[in-house]
This record gives sequence, C-alpha cells and structure tokens, in this order.
Amino acid sequence: MELHSCYFFTVTINGFRHLLTGDHFKKIVISSLQFLVNNKSVSIYGFVIMPNHIHLLWMMNKLRGNEMPSASFTKFTAHQFKNHLFHSGNLEIYQSCKQDRKYQFWKRDPLAILISTEKIFWSKLDYIHNNPTKEKWGLCSIPEDYRWSSAKFYRDGFDEFSIVTHYKD
Repeated sequence: MELHSCYFFTVTINGFRHLLTGDHFKKIVISSLQFLVNNKSVSIYGFVIMPNHIHLLWMMNKLRGNEMPSASFTKFTAHQFKNHLFHSGNLEIYQSCKQDRKYQFWKRDPLAILISTEKIFWSKLDYIHNNPTKEKWGLCSIPEDYRWSSAKFYRDGFDEFSIVTHYKD
C-alpha cells in the first residue's frame, strides 16, 4: 500500500479462527484504530469487524516511525490478543511453527485493493456493510443494527467509536 491512497483492506485471523467474536477482542481492534485516527496516521472511511476478519476502507496518511500504519495496527492488536489469551489460558492454539515468531494471530499478506474510482468505493462500502447480514454470519438483519460497523454512520451520522470520516469529507 502507498500513502495517500484509499484501499479496501482485509486482514484475517490465522487459521480463520473466530477470535473476534467477543467484544473484548473487538474493542482491542477499535482501540488501535482510534489511536491511528487520533494521531492522523490513517483516515477510515468504512469498517466492519467480523468474527474472523476485518474489512476497512482506509487511507494511510503517514508512517509510524519507519513502518506503515497497517503494520502498527497488526503488531499492536496481536500483542494485545497475546496478553489477553495468556491470562485466559487459550494462547497455545495460536502457536506458530515459523522461526521468526512464537505466535501468529493475523494471516500474512492481507488483501489490499486500491480504490481507483468512486463507484468502486461505494461498491466496497456496500459489501462491508452487508457482510454481517449474510446468511453465513447471521449477525444482524439490517446493516445498521450491527454495532461493529460504519453502516450506522453512513445512515444517520452516528459514530460510536469516533473513527470514521465520510468519504466525501
């Protein structure tokens, strides 16, 4: 990903495990996104947190030290996941056999698609917002009822987590 370009970004929990079902883990994700937004490292135009993956429409605005904000996001959240799972005794299922890490929470090589037109943006935003309503997930019947999404923001301007910027702003 390059700075100052909007991307559809998907990052998935390793092994497609449903780590993000509990609110505690979703709040870790939100906390990291809030930090990046508040420090003007990213602009978030849309999001959804699903049980085993996250979709974002976002722009990287500046590096965090020497790394992209997306790397800061995955590092921070992985560290927080590890701390929580260590205390709950469920850490072993995330052990990695790779030489460079003991645990792995996120799959490597997240999906990043450059948003080149407004039509593509709105198509991806609709996809993000409708994801929780899919039969596979059954998390809500209408997108705006799902708390962990920007759907309500685009319907009535309500942003519970103060992380979303309207695409037109």
